Amino acid sequence: MNRLLLAAYPEPYRSRQGKELLACLSEAYPGRSWPPPREVVALARAGVQARARVVVDDTARPWWLDGIHLTTLVLAALALVPYLQDVWHWALHIDPGRHAIAFRFSGWYPWAAGPTRTRLLPYGLLPLVCLIALLRGRAWIALPAAAVMIYAGATFNSTTFFGDEGKAGLGYYGLGAPITARDLVLSGALCTACAVLAACRPGRLRRRSYRWLVPVVLALFVAGDLHIISVSPAFQRGLFALEVAALIAAWVATSATGDYRWLIPVAAVAFIRTQAIVAQPQEFMQSLPDLVVLLLLIAPLPVLAITAQRRQNRALLE
Repeated sequence: MNRLLLAAYPEPYRSRQGKELLACLSEAYPGRSWPPPREVVALARAGVQARARVVVDDTARPWWLDGIHLTTLVLAALALVPYLQDVWHWALHIDPGRHAIAFRFSGWYPWAAGPTRTRLLPYGLLPLVCLIALLRGRAWIALPAAAVMIYAGATFNSTTFFGDEGKAGLGYYGLGAPITARDLVLSGALCTACAVLAACRPGRLRRRSYRWLVPVVLALFVAGDLHIISVSPAFQRGLFALEVAALIAAWVATSATGDYRWLIPVAAVAFIRTQAIVAQPQEFMQSLPDLVVLLLLIAPLPVLAITAQRRQNRALLE
């Protein structure tokens, strides 16, 4: 199990010092396959810092371009979250029945009998295609998929290509108001960011390994196989914990490098979710008091900005 901790570190570090780190853990904690929680947190933090320094030291692309690329990945994942169960069921030809994600009926699969018109594709495939293409640095593939997301949301009353419930169903909740496919701010921001990336030379974009898709497949499996819908308490608590971990990782990376690129995706998500609360106050989940939610959405922005500035000032003094 100690080898899992090495995944937090970049490959050059693992090849140079991986064996030494494993030997130190085995010597410090004999007979244990996993170190104490405090040691796990320290090792994970060091791994995030090492990865952040490798990213900043790579001068093949400007920081703002990498920040926009990170933003597209986060927005694509944000758009995919409500439809994890839906895509899994569609891919495996499973009729969810009453486990459908708060849709009115379940007869919209081509292989399922039902009272409504069948659809051809689930809406969740669009952000999934965006996510996979962006992971591989293929913005020219993600751009048309994001554009179709805008079209699908704008024409949800007049087309059933993706199924009418695929656009009218519940969207992402988390701490804020629901973001459905009809809310074009999310898909519009994703499409705009993809257009900026597509205008750049493909070689300037960072290409990530297909191994980054393992958590996505795991999330699809958990949501689809266990019929966990996006509004269930377990789903929301897990998503909140994941968001907190991502924000902590962004803060650790910023404090280690003084770079602003991690501020861009955090700002984009805060803007999109805040506008959803403002635009749909009657549909707000009320999971926490309104002021607390707004503070949780906005507070990370000045924290990251101040952290980056302090790190840069300290670097100048050194």
